[in-house]
Amino acid sequence: MVKGIKGTTVYYYTLSELMANPALSAEGVRVSATVAPGSIKKDPSTMSVDFIMVDGVVQIPVHYIGIIPDTFKDKSQVVVEGSLNARRTAFQAHTLLAKCPSKYESQFNTETGRQHQKKYGIQTDFREAMR
Repeated sequence: MVKGIKGTTVYYYTLSELMANPALSAEGVRVSATVAPGSIKKDPSTMSVDFIMVDGVVQIPVHYIGIIPDTFKDKSQVVVEGSLNARRTAFQAHTLLAKCPSKYESQFNTETGRQHQKKYGIQTDFREAMR
């Protein structure tokens, strides 16, 4: 059972963690950050999007080709999977997941949400779950 859980656990690095660790440029790294306001440039003819993701003062341009989630917009939280280029100046994503923080956080931080977390042992942070 433990082996199965480890195999399905999904972890991602923050953009700051990625940029601070040169070893993390391999294909398949997952990175979480925020979409910089005004940086989204979509090309419907190629189903591609270019944007800048930011984490504090760290930022990097991202290129993605594929279906763009409806919740992808300025200031949305994104998780991208892919790799950095050789110079570590741009990220090529093959997976793009997005959420609108205001849509999900308000339900998560309610008393009912906290009771549900406690009842089912849900951790609010991956690092907290690993303690």
